[in-house]
Amino acid sequence: MVKHKRSFCFRLSNVLLLRPRTTLLSLVWPRAGGGGRWGGAVQRKSIQLLLLVLAYCNGFTDASWWRVADLSLDVKHFHRDNRSFEICSENTYFTQHQREICYNNPELLKVIVNAANIAKYECQSYFQNSRWNCSVKRGSEILYGNLDDNGNRETAYLSAINAASLAWTITRYCTKGELTMCTCDHIQRKKHSKWTWGGCSEDVNYGIKQARQFVDPQEDRSTSFGLMNLHNNEAARRTLRAKMQKVCKCHGMSGSCTTRVCWRRLPPMKQMADTFGSMFDAAALVKPVENKGVIKKLKRKDSQYKKVNKSDLVYIAESPD
Repeated sequence: MVKHKRSFCFRLSNVLLLRPRTTLLSLVWPRAGGGGRWGGAVQRKSIQLLLLVLAYCNGFTDASWWRVADLSLDVKHFHRDNRSFEICSENTYFTQHQREICYNNPELLKVIVNAANIAKYECQSYFQNSRWNCSVKRGSEILYGNLDDNGNRETAYLSAINAASLAWTITRYCTKGELTMCTCDHIQRKKHSKWTWGGCSEDVNYGIKQARQFVDPQEDRSTSFGLMNLHNNEAARRTLRAKMQKVCKCHGMSGSCTTRVCWRRLPPMKQMADTFGSMFDAAALVKPVENKGVIKKLKRKDSQYKKVNKSDLVYIAESPD
């Protein structure tokens, strides 16, 4: 059943997103047809069908915004004929919360799509010689994702690489001046005796904040799966912040280095993919901790090992054989 649902929603997304003039309403209520009372009745039925389809796919697409990488969207044409607004409102891979963010900030769509594509490329590159290479075959289609998305190590890696990629990409776009809502980081930090902060640092804190607002609200904090995803999302963002690089340039006469100006730069996403690979190998199997029948947190299943820290990846189910 899940297999057929995944396939249906994927095909629906392709129809909606890859045909510029197509909308859900035109699919369920073609222009050809009568008007008047009968036309109104058909329209009402069509709208009801539209809402049912969205509800059907929305339950499937929670935590799957990054599946837009499967749609081969051309970001260069998003603003032509209001394509950004169409894609934001009709994308079956976004939750309602994400559609609203996307619709209210259409320039973010190109960032989201690029982030998903970057994560997909780095994930597949890292696992290219493994049994699972970040893809799964569904019928005749090859989809970006997990073979058995029940909360295993592979799920943890996908959460991490995608959460980090979105924060990374937002930060990079801000630095390049390609988003109107942000710039680079000009904050002057504590002075040092041998060098000073200057230039235009990449504001990773802003990127992390915006990525968190887009990704995290979709998760159900009352379930083990939701808590696992939230933990791994945050672990990835903490790791990205920790991997920020200090880059310096010397200034002075005749090649001397009388003044050294430094700024912060994002690490390459390949480095992040490799780091998450090591975290994938060391990921901790966890179980829910309940209080009065309500899941409050996760803890390591095997108490012989050290407690899980905020930068560890966690999973709740073993990978399939």
